[in-house]
Parts: sequence; structure tokens; C-alpha cells
Amino acid sequence: MLLDKYLPRIDFDSYEDFKANYRVNVPADFNFGFDIVDEWAKQEPEKKALVWCDDEGGDRTFTFTDISHLSNQAANYFTSLGIRKGTVVMLILRRRWEYWVCAVALHKIGAILIPGSLQLAKKDLIYRGNSAKIHTMICVDDSYVIEQVDHAQPSVPSIQHKIIVGKSREGWRNFHEEVAAFPETFARPTGDAATKVSDTMIVYFTSGTTGDPKMVQHDFSHPLGHIVTAKYWQQVQENKLHMSVSDSGWAKFGWGKIYGQWICGAVIFAYDMAKFVPTHLLQKMQDYKLTTFCAPPTMYRFMLQEDVASYDLSSIQNFSTAGEPLNPEVFYQWQKLTGKEIREGFGQTEGTVLLANFPWITPKPGSTGKPSPLYNITLLRDDGTPAPDGEHGALVMQNLKKAWPTGLFVGYYQNPEMTQEILGGGSYCPHDVFERDKDGYYWFVGRNDDVIKCSGYRIGPFEVESALIEHPAVVECAITAAPDPIRGQVVKATVVLAKGYTPSPELTKELQNHVKHTTAPYKYPRIIEYVDELPKTLGGKIKRAQIRKADETAQN
Repeated sequence: MLLDKYLPRIDFDSYEDFKANYRVNVPADFNFGFDIVDEWAKQEPEKKALVWCDDEGGDRTFTFTDISHLSNQAANYFTSLGIRKGTVVMLILRRRWEYWVCAVALHKIGAILIPGSLQLAKKDLIYRGNSAKIHTMICVDDSYVIEQVDHAQPSVPSIQHKIIVGKSREGWRNFHEEVAAFPETFARPTGDAATKVSDTMIVYFTSGTTGDPKMVQHDFSHPLGHIVTAKYWQQVQENKLHMSVSDSGWAKFGWGKIYGQWICGAVIFAYDMAKFVPTHLLQKMQDYKLTTFCAPPTMYRFMLQEDVASYDLSSIQNFSTAGEPLNPEVFYQWQKLTGKEIREGFGQTEGTVLLANFPWITPKPGSTGKPSPLYNITLLRDDGTPAPDGEHGALVMQNLKKAWPTGLFVGYYQNPEMTQEILGGGSYCPHDVFERDKDGYYWFVGRNDDVIKCSGYRIGPFEVESALIEHPAVVECAITAAPDPIRGQVVKATVVLAKGYTPSPELTKELQNHVKHTTAPYKYPRIIEYVDELPKTLGGKIKRAQIRKADETAQN
């Protein structure tokens, strides 16, 4: 078991024991490709690593030996193209199994990996390409992706190679045809070519709900930070199937589909779905007999619109969620249908799981749980003083200079000024507002700029959203502040209706009354707008800022 090498203690008696005594050993030369993938292949050559399927009937199983050999071939191939330690490579591969092979290969070389989403347009690629000086693009055979990359390339002089995974295209190298010519062995680099744990391993572009996306920089210790994510929150089990629903372009892919899971020896289940269809996902969950499962709250909400009880999900021992707050109504409905709780976690692209409902914690519906042992977390008022229990405060990670948390980002790539501004003071504030109760549970209120100030009241959007979700007519909603000449701001609800419901003044009144009776009456939405879908980031988070901006523009 590889965990023994990195954790002095694996088992804990309580959350308090876990928080006080969890430690992770970080070797100075740790490299995920060699020390995890290749090491599993040496210790247990037939150990399963990845079970992959798609909507076209594709179905493949890979052992760690397979991933080791394939990644060695890819590493030799990439090296032949001039990719070295520090070379920047972007992968846009959806959930293709080749992502795991290419990522491990790039980690072995010491190249800098940038995951990318299929939704990136020409302007997005130009910005990313020039900001990070991308050397090579490796992309899935998708007409939109190929077209956008081809259109962007003339404006990104650093791009030297374009590699396609799929059928051949003019101007693109074919990954499968070319990589097959290279050997299955790749010696661990030495000297200056060897990676140190402080070298840059991966750069994520943030979603960019406002302004240009930032380049979040993680070093080679980052995978070890995700042991907490995988083992103690998602509760993955060795040799058992774990599924996190995420495209490879999102940071959540790193959270749930590669690093912590493979360190723990779990088998990653990857469903390369072209489009999210709730019934198709439920069928895969049943047919492959998953043991652990993680998905954003939106997916749970849409699955609950189907006949969940008709699917056998009894093999799944732990459900988890992150990405957006989990509404209590979704928690209760899922528990009623499956007999299992959904354990919510909270974190960011900049780190690993920060707050979670760990095994020793009985989840409180709507709460993100308690702090990870990796971080020294507190809540601060606007004046910088600690917020007492029951009062809103900004989430802050403190004492970074004393001990840098394993897995936390180390700065913004190619931007030392911003790095110094955000991290130079020895703390990090992600601008999320929480409330802590007397039992130490944390409750998400909203992003600092999402909190609504109406007639002297401060209203967190999540509480109102949760109240609305309890009504059977509402699948999902976004609560934002709308400008008002008298009150300054009023609460607005942008609502996606469930099947069988249509917008009407009567329904609007019914929803408003429902909120008045579910939470404090002053929090009810004075404006309700019905939409087919909510605007979301590439990572699936609701773009409340976009809704607010549209309302402000309309007001003017």
C-alpha cells in the first residue's frame, strides 16, 4: 500500500484526532508519474487503474502497468518533439482515456500541464496561449475544438505542435500513429532534467466569472494534497471503482479522477459522455457497480427529476458533492431514495478540499462540514477580527509562512506581482463568506460580492436558493441582487422549472409565499425570472455576476 510511504498515520479515532494529527510526508523529488503510477505497476503489475467507456459502446480497462507503458511511450514521443522540463503543453481531451496517459507522461518529463475545456473559443485560446507560452496543443478529434485551435494558432507564435487524438487532420500530428513507434521504457531523468517537488507541475486557468482568468500554479506536491480529498472525503477504496463527474478541462478532474484516487489505489471509472443525460449516467452507475461517486449538485438535482428508485445504486457506499452548495432538499430526497447521505465538500482551483463532511462527521444538510487538517482556517469580519459563531465572516487560510499546506497553489504563473499581493502576507482569502455554528460546522453564505444588502439586511443567496429548491416546481435557481431605487437592492430569483410547470403570475406568487414561510420573510425574492438554463462557468458554477450585470445594464 503506497499510502504508508506518505502518511505516518492512516487511521484516526475522531475528527479531532484527524485534524490534530494528520501529516503528509513530501519527498523532495516526488513525481506522480514515477512514484505512484510506475510504483503501483512494480508492486502489483495486474492492479487495475482505469475503467473507461463512452456513449458509442467503447469499453476498455487499463492496469497500472498499461498506464506505465503507454505513458513511457508518450514521454519518449513528446521528448522527440522538443518537450522538456518546463515546456508548457495544453490538453483538450474531454474524458478520453488518452488524457491519463498524456498527463502522466508530461509529469514524468517535468513539462507543465494546462488542462483545457472543449468550450474554449478562439479568443480564449489566444489569451491562454500567449499568457502561458503554450508550446504544444494535444486535442480530441472534435470539429469545434480543431477549428478554434486552427484559427487561434496564427496569433500564438509559441505553438510549435498540434497533436490530435482521433482521425488525422491536415496540419495536425496523429497521436496514435506516431506514439506507437516509441519504446515502452522511459528512464527517470537525472541532473538538471529531474523534477524537484517545488517545480511547476500544472497550471489551471480559473473560470474567470469577472475579468481575465488567472493562471493558478501548482507544484509537484499537489497530488499528495489530494489524499485528504480522495480517502477522507470521497472515501475511495483500494481496488474499487470511483467516479467523479468532471471534464478533464476542470480542476475538479484533478480532485476526483486521477491524483488522490490513484495514490489510494482506487480504480477510476471514466464515462466519456458527449452530453449529460441523467438516465444514461444512472445506468452507468448501476451497471458498473461503483463503490464511491462524486458529482456537482446540479447533476443530483437533474437525476432527481428521473425515477432514481428504479436503478440499483446499492453498490455505492459513499456519495459526495462539490462545486456549488448542496441544497438540503436535494440531500433529503437523495437520502430517501438511496438510503445514503451526500457528503458535501468545498474547495477551489487554488487548493484541495478545504472543508468537508469527513467520515467521523454526521452531515448537517446544507453544511460544507469542517476544515481539512491541511489548512489553518478561520472566519474574519470586514475589520479583520475573528467572526464569532453564528456571524458571517470571510474564509481565510492563515499561517502560510509557518507551514505551507500540501496541495495549496504556490502562486500565479508568470505573475510574481499578483502572487505577492495575494499570498505575500502569509494568509490566503478566497473571498467566500461563511458562517460557523456552535458545533464547528461551516455554512456557505456566498461569494463576498454575491451577498445581498437590502434595506439594511445582509442576505446570503444560498439560504434563499435552498428554500426555493424545496418547492417541486424548481429544479435549480440563482439568487442575486437586482438594483432597486428605494431599497438599493432587492432579492431576485432566476429559476429553471421542473417538468410539467410553466411560468405564470400565480406560480410566481406561490414561490414567493413559499420562501416567506420557509425562511425569514424579508428574504423572499421580489423578482422572479424564468429561464431554460442558468449561465455557468466552464467548471459548471452559476455565473451570478453575469445575471447581476445584465440586470444593471437593463436598469440603465
